[in-house]
Formats: sequence, C-alpha cells, structure tokens
Amino acid sequence: MWDNHRLLRGLANLLLLASLGMVLYAAGFWVTHAPVFPVKRILIQGEMKRVTAEQLRFIAEHELTGTFFTLDIDKTRAAFGKLPWVRDAQVRRRWPDTLEIAVDEHKALARWGEDGLVNTHGELFDAATDQTLPVLVGPAGSEKDMVAMLGRLRSTLADVGLAPSRLFLSDRRAWRVALDNGVMLELGRGEVDLRTARFVDNWKTTLTSLPYRIEAVDMRYPNGFAVRMPDYKAPPAHKK
Repeated sequence: MWDNHRLLRGLANLLLLASLGMVLYAAGFWVTHAPVFPVKRILIQGEMKRVTAEQLRFIAEHELTGTFFTLDIDKTRAAFGKLPWVRDAQVRRRWPDTLEIAVDEHKALARWGEDGLVNTHGELFDAATDQTLPVLVGPAGSEKDMVAMLGRLRSTLADVGLAPSRLFLSDRRAWRVALDNGVMLELGRGEVDLRTARFVDNWKTTLTSLPYRIEAVDMRYPNGFAVRMPDYKAPPAHKK
C-alpha cells in the first residue's frame, strides 16, 4: 500500500480537502456568531396609528437576540406580532447591520360582541379602543360574512342618512339590524339586499311621514312590510 503512489496521493488530497472543509466551517461559524456582526439598526416601516414607538422599542430591546446572521427571523416576526394592534410583521436583513421590519396594523371595523374587535379583513383580534364602532353579533366563524354584509348595509342605508349600529346573524342565518336612529330592521334569511333596498325606498316615501315613533320594521313579507309603533293606538271599533 505504501508503495502505491497514486493511492497515497489520493489519500493526501482527501485529507487536505477535509482539513480545508473544517477550516471553512470554523471560519463560517465564527463569521456568523462573532459579536463583531451585531444588528445596529432596526428600521420600522408601515403606516401606524395604534402601535407606538415605545412598544416597538421594548420588543427590540427584550425579544431580539443574536447577531446579524443568527437572529431568528420567524421568532422576530412572532415577537412583533404579540403587540395587540399588529396584524402582521415582515422581517428581513439588510447588509451589513440593519433589520427591516414592515408592520401591518389592524384597522378596526367593528366590535365582535363583548369579546374583541374585527378588522377590515374580517379577522378577530384582541385590543382596546375608545372608537365608536358598530357591533357584530353572530356565530363563530361568520366574521367575514358579517363584515361583507356590514359594508353592503352601510352603502345602501347611506342613501337615507342611516347607518347600522348593531348587526345580528342568527344560527339559522337570519339577519337583523339595529339602526343608529333606534329602529330595528328585520331582514330575515333570503333576499336581504333586496329587502334593504325596499326598506330604503319606503323610508323615503312612507315611513318618515308616519306621525308615530317607529320601533321596528319587518321586511320579511314578500309584498310589503310591518311596522311596530308603540305609541300608536288603534281607533275603537264602531258598534253596530
């Protein structure tokens, strides 16, 4: 074997490659873990009205660990996502020492019962706000449907200066709307958009001319509607 120069040359080359690989690995490990490559700058991007600079600074100081190379991007993203008003955070490195964080903030559209808020994407989130918002009450998982319905109702009712203050969806998918003028609007299960448009037409021409306070309007009738007026008293029946 020791007289086989070709074999010895191949063995020497193999040992040389192995040594070179170990050196490169050690060098790479040092480069990525050495404290001479710290993250020196954190650049925050995004339109933020609810997330404060103090909150972001706290996360940066207490949650982010590692060097420019070893910092865990997914963990960093999750750390910023803990803030109540942060919907999403995209994180990327920018050579040589900067971390760029693009923050997408929740935009509150409505309250979800007493349990939280719903954003413009129909997603539940838990945060505090003193905004005056409509309230959605419905089965779990119906958030996106209710947000879509809220948008359609707002658009149609705006024609007569009304707006939904509370929107209800039953387990049987029947809709009710409390309007900002105190009227409860019953829309039922089918043809909800058509019934809303019919209510708007009748509000313009008939309902506002009634001399009594309107408590509720039921649009579930195929060719008409019913009105509940607590102050109305039917005239006494004439005796024959």
